Amino acid sequence: MSRSITRRRLLETSATGVGYWVAGGAIQAATRSPNERLNIAFVGAGGRGAGNVRGLDHENIVAFCDVDQQRAGETYEAHPNVERFTDYRRLFDKRANDFDAVVVSTPDHMHAIITLAALDLGKHVYCEKPLTRTIAEARRVADAAKRAKVATQMGNGGMATDGARRTVEIIRSGAIGAVHEVHAWTDRPGDYWRQGLDRPTEAPATPSTLDWDLWLGVAAKRPYHSAYVPSSWRGWFDYGTGALGDMACHVCNVAFWALDLGAPSAVEAETSPRFAETFPAKCRIRWTFPATGDRPAVALNWYEADQKPPADLFGGEDVVDNGILFVGEQGRLYCPSPNGSHGMLLPREKFADFVDPAPTLPRVRNHHQEWVDACKAGKTGMSHFEYAGAMTEALLVGNLAVRVGDRIEWDAGAMKVTNVPAANAFVDPSYRTGW
Repeated sequence: MSRSITRRRLLETSATGVGYWVAGGAIQAATRSPNERLNIAFVGAGGRGAGNVRGLDHENIVAFCDVDQQRAGETYEAHPNVERFTDYRRLFDKRANDFDAVVVSTPDHMHAIITLAALDLGKHVYCEKPLTRTIAEARRVADAAKRAKVATQMGNGGMATDGARRTVEIIRSGAIGAVHEVHAWTDRPGDYWRQGLDRPTEAPATPSTLDWDLWLGVAAKRPYHSAYVPSSWRGWFDYGTGALGDMACHVCNVAFWALDLGAPSAVEAETSPRFAETFPAKCRIRWTFPATGDRPAVALNWYEADQKPPADLFGGEDVVDNGILFVGEQGRLYCPSPNGSHGMLLPREKFADFVDPAPTLPRVRNHHQEWVDACKAGKTGMSHFEYAGAMTEALLVGNLAVRVGDRIEWDAGAMKVTNVPAANAFVDPSYRTGW
């Protein structure tokens, strides 16, 4: 994805917290033979991390790192001879010469600092979505990846499916004409985690298997509570990015990809009551992306929890819980899936004889393998950090509007809200002292 915004330089080495690890500069990851296994360290071995381990266990696993020994237990049992760490800094300090690549599968608030540390060491990096918790972090990570010249991939796995690539090809072919409006939705939060909460007042004992201080990492200190872990952290400002971070990197991805959306110029949000420390229980967000080249301005509409787009847009088709719909001048394309696959052209009768355009995007085995192949051959995967960073930035501007409750105007070059100064406090918040 092309970007016309000015990138900000990476923070000084001290901000990554890794400057003391490698004397004389970064260790550059070597290009490997396709038949030679990639040496990988995993930061995050439970939850989504366990899924990433399973997706990559045909390569050589060098080490695991997880702050929650119970949550990582299943992975550890499956790989009893792999060295384990609790602090990623100790892993990088001790074993940096032994691995070529790092997989980051932590809560959102730790993505950037670990990814930047790995890039500083010259390692290939696969980082779960969203790429970062904050807009400024996304910019730094994209900049660092560009300088490191390693293979990077954000974990929005649907981007590697044939169906998502077919959707992009259909939109780009002009089958539904110029697209001026997009609707995307998810059934989260709700049953998956709760939002619209006040901070709990109890302070229960921390489980003996969890290093709570390391789990907090860059975030401010607070007592342990099960309201945050193992997965409810997504709804808390200090740790997560709400439904946008969980699902929009999947659901909205084909829109950013097919339409080359870039950065929005303005965002507005309607929400249920707002809270000091969590995202509201539900919201609707509308991004305005300015016209560029032959593409008109695009409005991207987001719905979450129990909200969905107007039913008359679907021509009688069932509306699934997670999906996206493109509205063009000549028709509509509805993808009833969270990754942009299974697209159907509407109205059906108009497109009864439609023939898919010839493929223009490569087909790959899966998202993990695409990254492994890029690591070994010096190639670039589709969800590399320059693309993923730009999309993450744009989506997180939506959370700025949610938090301040006002329409905001966004200057991507300056990385600044121009009309609501209070919103800028959330663009680049400080880390906890020592991080």
